[in-house]
Amino acid sequence: MSPFRITRILPEDATDAALRADVRAGLTGSPRTLPPKWFYDARGSELFDQITELPEYYPTRAEREILAARAGAIAAASGAATLVELGSGSSEKTRYLLDALTGLRAYVPVDVSESALVGAGRAIAAERPGLDVHALIADFTGALELPDTPGPRLLAFLGGTIGNLLPAERAAFLASVRSALAPGDTLLLGTDLVKDEAELVRAYDDAAGVTAAFDKNVLSVVNRELGADFDLAAFEHVAVWDAEREWIEMRLRARTAQTVKIKELDLAVDFAAGEELRTEVSAKFREEGVRAELAAAGLTAVHWWTDPAGRFALSLSTPARPAQDA
Repeated sequence: MSPFRITRILPEDATDAALRADVRAGLTGSPRTLPPKWFYDARGSELFDQITELPEYYPTRAEREILAARAGAIAAASGAATLVELGSGSSEKTRYLLDALTGLRAYVPVDVSESALVGAGRAIAAERPGLDVHALIADFTGALELPDTPGPRLLAFLGGTIGNLLPAERAAFLASVRSALAPGDTLLLGTDLVKDEAELVRAYDDAAGVTAAFDKNVLSVVNRELGADFDLAAFEHVAVWDAEREWIEMRLRARTAQTVKIKELDLAVDFAAGEELRTEVSAKFREEGVRAELAAAGLTAVHWWTDPAGRFALSLSTPARPAQDA
């Protein structure tokens, strides 16, 4: 059996401290916000898996179509001996790359969820004799501290997750990725593309109400972890397209005026009837914008692939050479 190792970079108490800080800052700010990373407890992850199978939710299917068609080209262009996957989760789509990268010697999944890493990492190690699987419990939005593995390395950030970061956060993230790349390394980035507003809104407000349950799950997390008394039925899920910023916002709208108490923070939060709490931004991209953001971080997009319907894109980038070497 292949070796499987797991290293904790994120301190044991970091998640609790981050949740406390995010909830206090987000619920006392204007507008009120909660970061989308808090959706993903066990229940939230289960709901998101259901979302990816919904007829309205196209991103997962579209990205899978690209990987199925282009994994060989990605492998050939990267020549990777190590695959690093940021926000790996279940590593389900990763298998296209693992199959195509015939010279692969190491796989490094990175996620904040230890249970997801252990489950997926052990399964992949068992399936692929000779592949070194070294999982990292880490927050990919912080400084990237990668283990010493054979190069060249392919860093994969799939699922369009970069769209959940605000522009300044995206710039910081891409700069951090660039600093972690050595000459010959590559970045594979998944980005959801701008399209018809109705199609976008449907993807984040499905008829079955699964996304609504997923959205409200963040309140369940705050209730459980911080002793809050959010009444989930007192909020309704809303998905809105911001045409100027070209992003979807998921919000929870208070049905009535109410006061929510958060015991562990000794905090009471007043919501007016109709007041909204933003729980997610999901930016949509255009090719020229993606290339510009990559270039600003010192990365050059050398390949651009979309699904046949042009809904989603994968780009492959390399570190730009310093000006004196150009």
